Amino acid sequence: MTVTEAAERRAVAGSSRGLLMTLLGEFVLPSGGSAWTQTLLRGLATLGVQEKSGRQTIARMGADGWLDSQRIGRHTRWTLSPTAVDLLTSGAERIYGFGRGSATWDHRWLVLLASIPERDRDLRHRMAVQLRWAGFGSLRNGTWVSPRAHHEADAARVVGDLGVDATLFRAELSEIGRGEDLVAEAWDLDALRHRYESFLSETEGYGWGEGDESVSELARLVHAWRRFPFVDPELPADLLPIDWPAATAVERFTACRESLRPAAVQWWTDAEIEATPSR
Repeated sequence: MTVTEAAERRAVAGSSRGLLMTLLGEFVLPSGGSAWTQTLLRGLATLGVQEKSGRQTIARMGADGWLDSQRIGRHTRWTLSPTAVDLLTSGAERIYGFGRGSATWDHRWLVLLASIPERDRDLRHRMAVQLRWAGFGSLRNGTWVSPRAHHEADAARVVGDLGVDATLFRAELSEIGRGEDLVAEAWDLDALRHRYESFLSETEGYGWGEGDESVSELARLVHAWRRFPFVDPELPADLLPIDWPAATAVERFTACRESLRPAAVQWWTDAEIEATPSR
């Protein structure tokens, strides 16, 4: 196997796993937490995943503790593990609640000072990833900021779990300096704008699919949206450009999901009935 072929296989496997995660969260979790192998394979097939790759992905998810299997004759029923239920439930709350919070801001900032020696690169990287997911942006020399007071508990959890010595306090800008300049340094708004514009472009025309097309569109819609709660810190409108595309993207996601979900759920229910072995 060449290096290119190996890389392609890893990319396909990663994509298949992510798509299966979306199906588990969107269809399996709300419908009792279990599904037949054939239903999962049919769902993955609507997304372009070949049967062999689908079976391998399902098996790996079982081996990793996400799914428990039960043999019923020649068929297999897969059930979400307790860990998977917890993670998918919390993930659903964050995904579907994203973009619908309060827009008010008291003009105060959380400032976190958490310096880690340059030699401990792994710890620095883990802290950076987790703080960004918690809505913080990085300034310089171990200084992190957030304009959202509710991120305080997330910051305390991150530094506590990692065992990092840190100081957290609240502050307000004086007449010197602008919040927009802080934002420009702490977050890459150009990259985030590009993500939103790509999402709007990719989902143009979504919302009218029927049958297996409704499953494909819904899964792709959710799969594309699920990253935003982790990369968008939901900055106050006062700190964002007037033409910021987040609100338009939230409207697109909500409208398309509401339109597609009835037909997609019906397709999934029918597929489960067809896959159920006769007694």
